[in-house]
Amino acid sequence: MRTPRSHTALEDLRMPVQAELAAAWTSCMFLYIYVDYFHLYKPGVVDDILAGTVFTFDISPTILTVMLASVAIPALMVMLSMTLPARVNRATNLVVASLYIPYSMYNAAGESWDWAFFYGLSIGLEVLLLAFILRSAWTWPRRTASPATLAASLDSEPLRTPQQA
Repeated sequence: MRTPRSHTALEDLRMPVQAELAAAWTSCMFLYIYVDYFHLYKPGVVDDILAGTVFTFDISPTILTVMLASVAIPALMVMLSMTLPARVNRATNLVVASLYIPYSMYNAAGESWDWAFFYGLSIGLEVLLLAFILRSAWTWPRRTASPATLAASLDSEPLRTPQQA
């Protein structure tokens, strides 16, 4: 006799830390880009850009390079989170996420109070994602058994079909 679907347990596999970090950096990057995009809808912003200024800075190769770097770093962190060795990966994520929190908060500097909710929400979400990255990297699981022991235990574990979950 088959049990109804609503009473079966869902399989909850442990996601690798690298995948968690890459997903969080991807979300952070998309949020960062979309906040900048939606900022263009703020009255006067496009006029300022056409006049050659962004915030209080003149548009120059230097400011454009800084802006590119601020978006390129999270994009690179997606790839680095999936490819770096665990020890270097953990340290890199801890350092970069720690530096991005004050950087994200700086983006609200000088903004008017009538835009406080927009910037508060966007910065709050960015900081939450960065805090998730910090927590994931900080609590990176330690291996307690040797690779040979882990391989032997996997060989002796019976295979389960999705219906057995």
